[in-house]
Amino acid sequence: MHDVAITGTGVFTPDQTISNDELVAAFNAYADKFNADNAAAIAAGDVEAKTHSSSDFILAASGIERRFVLNKSGVLDPDRMYPALPSRDDEDPGVMAEIGTDAATKALAQAGLTGEDIDLVICAASNHERAYPAIAVEIQQLLGCGGFAFDMNVACSSATFGIQTAVDMIKAGSIRRALVVNPEICSAHLEWRDRDCHFIFGDVATATVLERDEGLTAPHFKVKSTRCATQFSNNIRNNNGFLRRTRDHMDDRRDMQFMQNGRKVFKEVLPLVSKHIADHMDDTGVQADDLKRLWLHQANKTMNDYIGKKVLGRVPEDGEQPNILQDYANTSSAGSIIAFSKYSDDMGKGDKGLICSFGAGYSVGSVIVERA
Repeated sequence: MHDVAITGTGVFTPDQTISNDELVAAFNAYADKFNADNAAAIAAGDVEAKTHSSSDFILAASGIERRFVLNKSGVLDPDRMYPALPSRDDEDPGVMAEIGTDAATKALAQAGLTGEDIDLVICAASNHERAYPAIAVEIQQLLGCGGFAFDMNVACSSATFGIQTAVDMIKAGSIRRALVVNPEICSAHLEWRDRDCHFIFGDVATATVLERDEGLTAPHFKVKSTRCATQFSNNIRNNNGFLRRTRDHMDDRRDMQFMQNGRKVFKEVLPLVSKHIADHMDDTGVQADDLKRLWLHQANKTMNDYIGKKVLGRVPEDGEQPNILQDYANTSSAGSIIAFSKYSDDMGKGDKGLICSFGAGYSVGSVIVERA
């Protein structure tokens, strides 16, 4: 069995942002137009009127202040309310492959490697722009990697599940180095016309390089332990897929985009994640006082505050549990990797931390690391 290390991470960040105020102005204009167009049905009680959103509501509900997106104009158009991404020829790189390759190139540079050094590419994301060929194989080609590649989807836990998959293969000796890429175009699956969720997601891509911990001299993180778990739930769901055209009246079905029962998710996921982390730490012999940093899934500030307090047995101090969702919003599987990438350089030799993601499924994955 081989030891494994994280030797590089990379983040692709779009150059367009949407503030809460901009988002609210667009949503409220859409709501006013909807109410005007459906005034008679609303008066008759056949259709429910749309209520306004507000920046104060968004910040209180989530802790989000802004989000990065690949296309701003389409989202903020009250007559459209979703991104405008031009179609591409089959010979051109896909959007996910393009942004994933950007993040991967940065991760490889940090690790001091090139694509030719990689044996495995995993594209782990909550949604994929096509069924096949695999996005991972396209990224593999763009980077000039050898070996093999495949896609996987465990919703918001895709990054940690991808990391465990790569770690297990490196430990077993079937590969030497792996690249786990998480291109998340969340703006495309979000229903921007729904007041309860229109503010949740943003776009980004992350990448993580993992390799055998043999003769490494540059700063890196030893992967001490990984653990994943799933438990079926319908409380976070997206019904879009290749069977859609086989069914009638599917053109504008609400359940064809992201949906969640927020109250149930909050009530059920928090104890699930807290227990998962506690059991993982206990089985690995890691105490709360051993952890210098928690890099948690970036879905909701209140959720992270609860989990951080539960894991550490106290309110986390400044910097112990960094949040990035105020700037990035929820970026699905990429959130915990963004936090890790941006808030790990100050870790000293021997310092331990825990990466954790959780989401639909339900799914939860955790990775315990130590600075070397």
